[in-house]
Amino acid sequence: MKTTKLCVAAAMLFATSFPVLAAEVDQRQADQQARIDQGVDSGQLTKSEAKNVEGEHKAIGKEIKADRAANGGKLTAKEKRQINRQQNKESKKIYRKKHNAKVRPNTPAAAPAAAAPAGK
Repeated sequence: MKTTKLCVAAAMLFATSFPVLAAEVDQRQADQQARIDQGVDSGQLTKSEAKNVEGEHKAIGKEIKADRAANGGKLTAKEKRQINRQQNKESKKIYRKKHNAKVRPNTPAAAPAAAAPAGK
């Protein structure tokens, strides 16, 4: 009896987590777009870096849209895992590009480097 209740509870938890994961995919896409936009606005991303990460971001978005179209508006568990891996990779790439030494000239990110004393 106890095992049956535990199995039913686990099944209910598992079944209710899918909409959350789908919403998580969409929220993560929006969050990463905001990170890219912030990097462009601050000058942390050069034009070529922004173009590169934007291209990957759009490709993931197209894949999400195509996967949902193929499955009646839903993402399968396998597709969610694959998208999550792609978003992890993209997130790391955004971080690396925002925190490298390259900055766009005439932006807030370029000001500290230009204002630093030459001899120190």
